Order: sequence, then C-alpha cells, then structure tokens
Amino acid sequence: MTDADDDSVVQPPAHLAGLSGMDLVRRTLAEAREAARSQGKDVGQGRRAPLRRRTPGTGGGRRSWSGPGPDRRDPQALGAATRDLAQSRGWSTQVAEGTVLGQWRSVVGEDIASHATPTRLSEGVLSVSAESTAWATQLRLVQAQLLAKIAAAVGDGVVTSLKIIGPTAPSWRKGPLHVSGRGPRDTYG
Repeated sequence: MTDADDDSVVQPPAHLAGLSGMDLVRRTLAEAREAARSQGKDVGQGRRAPLRRRTPGTGGGRRSWSGPGPDRRDPQALGAATRDLAQSRGWSTQVAEGTVLGQWRSVVGEDIASHATPTRLSEGVLSVSAESTAWATQLRLVQAQLLAKIAAAVGDGVVTSLKIIGPTAPSWRKGPLHVSGRGPRDTYG
C-alpha cells in the first residue's frame, strides 16, 4: 500500500517538505499570520491583547484589566475559602475550639492522645480526662507544654488553662440510706 492509496496520511506542501518539528510549526504559524494580515486582520506577534472585563460585584461601569497574574476570581483552595468565610462571619473562635476537640491526636501527639481525651472546652478551660491517676499526674506536670502545643496549633487565647481529671471511682452509695464512712480502700486507676 502506498501513501497515495491511504487517505489518512497528510503530506505537507512542497515548500514545507524539508522542515520538521518546531521549525515546521514556526513556519506554518508565520504563514498563517501573513495570510491574516493580507485579509486586513490585526495579528500580534505571539502576544494577546489584554481583555477589558467588567469586575464582578462592583456595580457600576468600573472596569479592570484581566491579565496572566492571580485574580480573586480564580479557583481557591477549600481550606482558604472556609477560613475566609469563618473570619468574615466571626466563627474563628468556634472553629479553633472545634479543632482542639476534633484533632486532639494531631495537636498533642499520639502518646498523650492514647491516654487522655478532651471532654469539654468552655470559656478557655479545656477539661481533659486521663485514663489513670498516673497519667493525670503526668499531664499536670507537662501542662505548660500542652498549652504551648495547643496554642501553636490553634492560636493563642483559645485554651487558657487545662482541667485534668483522673478516672472516677464507682460510687458505693446506693439508695437513700447508707452507712457513713470512707468506703472501700482501693485506688481505682
């Protein structure tokens, strides 16, 4: 089968036969520009003329130039858009509080998070429940470092102090009548 028999093979014109790759592209583009000029059309040298567009949301006839740089109309990252929305609505404090409770493991680290759980955040006081009295004591000793980690993750002023609670012992007081005294002598935790 020859090239003349196959209709899918396109042969370049004779004056472009010796060119290939970028040389062929440049030559073809130059010819297309020359043909457009001969028809009276204005063709630039590879540069686009800036478009005049109306800026959305300005109301009047104020116009701005659209260009190659970033623009507020460009797609935004979801995190940046939600952060801007929270700031504009005054929700930044609630979002920061939610970050402390929802991302506790990444804020304080895997080791502490496996032994302590945040239970409540109210008026800057974070209540943390430890799994044992030993862990409650340890957390009280590193309380300043925990506050620094939390402040680095969500900002200053969101958590001002920690209330560390150890495990609760079961209540042996059942019913309206009971014998007063100290109860069983065991440490629960």
